[in-house]
Formats: sequence, structure tokens, C-alpha cells
Amino acid sequence: MTIEQPATSALPLPPGKSGLPWIGETIAFLTDPDFANKRRQQYGAIFRTHLVGRPTVVMSGAVANKFILATNFDKFSWRDGWPDNFKELLGASLFLQEGAEHQRNRKLLMPAFHGKALTNYVTTMTEITDRYLTKWEQISDLTWFPELKNLTFEIASVLLIGSEPGAETTELSRLFTELTNGLFTIPLNWSYTTYGRAIAARDKLLAHIEQVVLERQQQPSQDALGLLVQSQDEEGNRLSVAELKVQALLLLFAGHETTTSLVASLCLALAQHPEILATARAEQERIGRDTPISIESLKQMTYLDRVLREVERMYPPVGGGFRGVVTEFEFNGYRVPKGWQVLYRIPEAHFDPEVYPEPNSFDPERFNPDRYEYKPSDYTFATYGGGSRICIGMAFAQMELKIIAAMLLRRNCWELVPNQNLTLDPIPTLHPRDGLKVKFYKL
Repeated sequence: MTIEQPATSALPLPPGKSGLPWIGETIAFLTDPDFANKRRQQYGAIFRTHLVGRPTVVMSGAVANKFILATNFDKFSWRDGWPDNFKELLGASLFLQEGAEHQRNRKLLMPAFHGKALTNYVTTMTEITDRYLTKWEQISDLTWFPELKNLTFEIASVLLIGSEPGAETTELSRLFTELTNGLFTIPLNWSYTTYGRAIAARDKLLAHIEQVVLERQQQPSQDALGLLVQSQDEEGNRLSVAELKVQALLLLFAGHETTTSLVASLCLALAQHPEILATARAEQERIGRDTPISIESLKQMTYLDRVLREVERMYPPVGGGFRGVVTEFEFNGYRVPKGWQVLYRIPEAHFDPEVYPEPNSFDPERFNPDRYEYKPSDYTFATYGGGSRICIGMAFAQMELKIIAAMLLRRNCWELVPNQNLTLDPIPTLHPRDGLKVKFYKL
């Protein structure tokens, strides 16, 4: 006898609560770093809430990641999943595009982040990092996080849109901080509000980028924007000025915000684990502290690779991603209606003891080839997302992170200043609450 499965519409909604009218549980979501963990413990791997005016289902764990990012990809919309703040501040860029439009533009953007382009970026990354290390050695007492942000932004700005190092990138970095502050705030567009300042910063950034785009069209260059200006699809179509502006804005945002978080987490983790720091430094000694950093020498840094993967596992810069639900679906026996949004969660997969024994221990050897504790196809590791929309800049970010780490290990020491708050706040990206205060000096 065949037992008929119940129709999706007959299944219950996930457990949870909606909170206050319209605002739902948004305030708790933005202010409580343990928001998802508390509800997961209460309700399980899937629960409902209400965020920024929309009923929301939070799904966590590797199975949920794979369901949303890969096997049931067609049930979700990127564009519909993100808050209006993102759409207004970052524009109709690759981040929010879907279908054929996304595939076309991703293909046009791809050459700027892979192959020969990466090789060409190494020298610039090392030169800019060297200048910042010299600066920090002279300062000695650092609040490091904002300095790291300036470093990663300058690298992104120089390589992606050909900015001039110095005053220009400093001002652009300031404007980007203003813009980023508006991504997770109440969207009241008055000049004195956080969001109003974010809109003003966006407009200044777009005006600057438009000027650079016009220059690149007249005089092609080898920075990422120069490559984009020259890129064309199979039919000979190129991106318009308007398209180039929003794509460049996204590249600058994505090209430094999460990398800053990972570099800061790396520096914090190494300061807290001197034995791992010593092993990583010894690897650089074996390679040779004076050996030029190149694609070839980076490949030799296998222990550093493991350290960086463990940083990415334990300290993912963002906690997950929103998607709009375009087709009602069932998960774990619950119904999720069309028109709702889902939030997939990264940390729960990264701290699953079934995959990563003692998940709260910082242990780079879990990524040793002899022991490898995860399989990418299982979505137990999702720092850069997954599936067909895995982060386009992943190779760029990982190379930059590795170059900065190698140069720090070869050249510098740092000590955490006592009595600071090292709590990691998750918004807008994971960062130490007191800005990571250190004493910084040359070896």
C-alpha cells in the first residue's frame, strides 16, 4: 500500500514568534549576537521570526546550506532577499542580479579575479602592505581594525579602480565607511541620520567612479575596472557606464569589507595562540624571509593555508545570507510560504561537532590533508557561500589575506593590549568591539 505524502500546504509553519507589529524581532536581531543560537536551541534547525517588515525563516546547518545554495536554488531569489537598504546603497549590481543577466555579468567580471589578473596583483598588494607595516611600526600603539580597513580598502581601490594611494584612497575609504554604516540601520533619508549620510556618501562614490569609468574608456588600463570596460560578451555587448558604476561600487564593497574582518580575526587568533604563531613563522623562515612573495612562493605556505582556513571556519565575516522565497517549499517537515524570506546561517555548520571535533578550539591541523574534516560538497564550510553563486572574489580575497599574513609573520610582532573588550560584534561584519588594540613592532 502506498502512503500519500501530505501536500506542502497542509504542513505546519516552522516554530517561532513574530515579535512586535512590523518591526518584529529586528532590534534583537541587530543587537544580540546570540539571536540565532538562542532560538535554534529553543526551536531547532529551522524557526520563524519577523525581520524588517517581513516574515523570515532561519535555516541552519550544512543540510540547510546545501538546500538553499545548491539543490533547491531555483526556489529562491537573491534580489528579493536583501533589505531595501542594500538595494538603494549598492544599486542593481551583480549582488542583486539573477538569471541570464547575472550569468552574463558574472562572466564579464570573472577575468578581473582569476588567472593572469591575480598574478598581476601580487606586486601591488605587497607594496601597499609594506608601506602600512612601516607606518604601524612607527606608531607602535595601534587600534588596529580601522587601520586594517584602510589597508584592505587601498588595495581594493588601487587594483579594482586604479585609485591613487594616499589622500584619494583615504577619502574614498571614509566615504565607504559612511555607506557601510547605512546598510543595517533604519532607512530615514535625512542629512543628519546615519542613512542620510550613507546616501550622500554613495552619491560621492558613484560620481568618482563615473569619472574613472570615462577615463578608462578613453585610456584602457589593467586594473579590474579597465578590464571590465574592455570586456564584452559573445555578441559584442559591453557594460554601459551606469552598469559599470554599480558593479565597481560593489567590487569596492566586497573587495575589502569581509577581508578586513578576516585579517583582524587572523591577527587576534595568532596573538591568542602563540604556539600556532610560532609554527607559522617557522614556515616563513624555511621558505626564506627575503624570498620575494609570488604566486610560486605562496603555494609553498601550506601551514599558513591551514591557519587561514581555520580562521575562515571559526570567524566567518558574515553570519549568512538572505533569500526571497519564490516557490513554497518543505524543509524538515515544515512549510515555508512563497513571499517570505529565508536566512541561511554559516556558523552552525562551521561549529558542528559531528564534522569538526572540538569545534571551539582553534586547530589548523583539522585542514591537514591527512585529516581533512570536511568536504566542500557537503556545505559544512560556507564562508564564501556556495553553489553557482559562490563569491566571485574568493581567490582575490584569499590571496590578499595570505600575502598580508605572510608579510606580518616575516616582519612583525604584536601583543594584545590588556583590559580591552575583544567581543566580536557581527554587524556589519565580524569585528572586535574595541577595535583590536595592540602594541606593534618590528622583529
